[in-house]
Amino acid sequence: MVLGGCAATTGSSAQSDSASSVQVMSEDARFTEVATRVWEGMQNPVGSENSAASLPSMTPEAVAARAEQQRAWLNELKDIDTAALSREEYINWRMLTYRLQNEVDAYDFNEHYMPLNAEGGFHSSLSFMVRNTALRSYEDYQNYVAKLGTIPRYMTEQTAWLERGLAEGYTQPRASMVGFEDSIAAFIVQAPEESVFYEPLRSQPNFITDAQWAELQAQAAAVIDEQVIPAYQSYFDFMVMEYLPNCRETIGASFLPNGDAYYQNRIEHFTTLALTPEEIHERGLTEVARIRNEMMQVIESTGFEGDFDAFVEFLRTDPRFYPETAEELLKEASYISKRMDGELPKFFKLLPRQPYGVAPVPAEIAPKYTTGRYAGTSRDDRASFYWVNTYALDRRPLYQLEALTLHEAVPGHHLQNALAREMEGVPSYRQRTYISAFGEGWGLYSEWLGLEAGFYQDPYSNFGRLSYEMWRAARLVVDTGMHSMGWSREKAMDFMASNTALSLHNVRTEIDRYITWPGQALSYKLGEMLIRSLRREAEETLGGKFDLREFHYQVLKNGSIPLDVLETEIRNWIDSQL
Repeated sequence: MVLGGCAATTGSSAQSDSASSVQVMSEDARFTEVATRVWEGMQNPVGSENSAASLPSMTPEAVAARAEQQRAWLNELKDIDTAALSREEYINWRMLTYRLQNEVDAYDFNEHYMPLNAEGGFHSSLSFMVRNTALRSYEDYQNYVAKLGTIPRYMTEQTAWLERGLAEGYTQPRASMVGFEDSIAAFIVQAPEESVFYEPLRSQPNFITDAQWAELQAQAAAVIDEQVIPAYQSYFDFMVMEYLPNCRETIGASFLPNGDAYYQNRIEHFTTLALTPEEIHERGLTEVARIRNEMMQVIESTGFEGDFDAFVEFLRTDPRFYPETAEELLKEASYISKRMDGELPKFFKLLPRQPYGVAPVPAEIAPKYTTGRYAGTSRDDRASFYWVNTYALDRRPLYQLEALTLHEAVPGHHLQNALAREMEGVPSYRQRTYISAFGEGWGLYSEWLGLEAGFYQDPYSNFGRLSYEMWRAARLVVDTGMHSMGWSREKAMDFMASNTALSLHNVRTEIDRYITWPGQALSYKLGEMLIRSLRREAEETLGGKFDLREFHYQVLKNGSIPLDVLETEIRNWIDSQL
């Protein structure tokens, strides 16, 4: 079956061409009607009425009703004749069905029994509504305070799912959840004014009177003090007394009910590829061997006398490679970001309008959080941010900061995500759907692109880049090893520690992340390998006609798309250049 309008209309008469055109227009129109209706429904799902002033309902009835509605929408979309769609509408169809398929699969595999992972959960995600809520009127502030008042009910409903998970064998592994309660304790403050949820009430906007502002502050303080903080305390007590002591001893997804099928489903969702764990594991081992050889060459160039393990120990323990203050780390990250900003026009013919800032990871989530991350926004009155983790500075090596910055800021996540949000003439679900294999693959490709941009001149920084690439290659090995092949947590940590220059703290944090988020870690390297493969193919095929800026434009112009769609798009572009 030919998909996405790739079938040519080869009839010998104008009449057959016309009939085919009418068919395409008809199916495009049908899909557009269905997609518009479905997307509008997805913005207001069952149990999320009045979402400006209330968190969604998480009762079993509401969750089941949402899943039933999503399944009906998905079936309706699958009834579309994709062979009759234009290429553009086919991509739209793939994006919308991708989102819905994941929602349906997540329900079928009971992911709602485990609304948490080693980094955080629903309790920490609530803090994001502070920065993501647009407060442009007095009514917006009233709705925000009202929404705070629904936190206790929401947390009680989510806790009920955790209790059900305990009863039915759906829990996170105990070893990976050590210290999880600290992420809850961060929200239990002595005074409501110290709460992250009070932050929007600290600066009075000019459109609210003094009397209204005083009333809002008093209401918010009361809600936080009398409802929100007690709700977090109750959740903390449940976590410490009931959940954590009864988490499962095993670590692999394969040990969950229907675990093998679940892990395969997660592979296909996060990578958009139909690969088995064994195939991915072997690809990972091959990449690890290749990168290890390059790392040994860099070690030799430094004149260091010692083997790989000794060199890594030297990097992990020498104070010269670590910042002394959070300000130093943030300033260095900002400098690298700005240097890359100046190189972007050499590599990209289209740049986004939205700016980004550099900021520390919020303190309430930093201890269990990754080294750095991109925090995007869909608001037009707020910049996106490259978050740098300033917690435990002796575990944040500067020699890896160039690679981290190019991945999370530019030309990595900010450039790609901002361009996607600014696409014109496409439905909003195209702008707002993120496919991990594409986005994380692009982020890792961006680290490598730094070589052409003049970064990694210091051999230690270049070793840091290779260590980051090795980190992503090792993920292919340890993720499949733990979730499909019976690897222990210790074996995975040993493999990661012996092949990368990650600090031992980061090794533990990363392994626990993979354990509690099956399959996601596979997307980085597999996506990057495809992008680099397509670039080589374009360079070899086009020769002197190859234009790197145009290649990057073609990769990014459709937003975050499945890897097979990207492959088709790039090959069509190569053919057009010939």
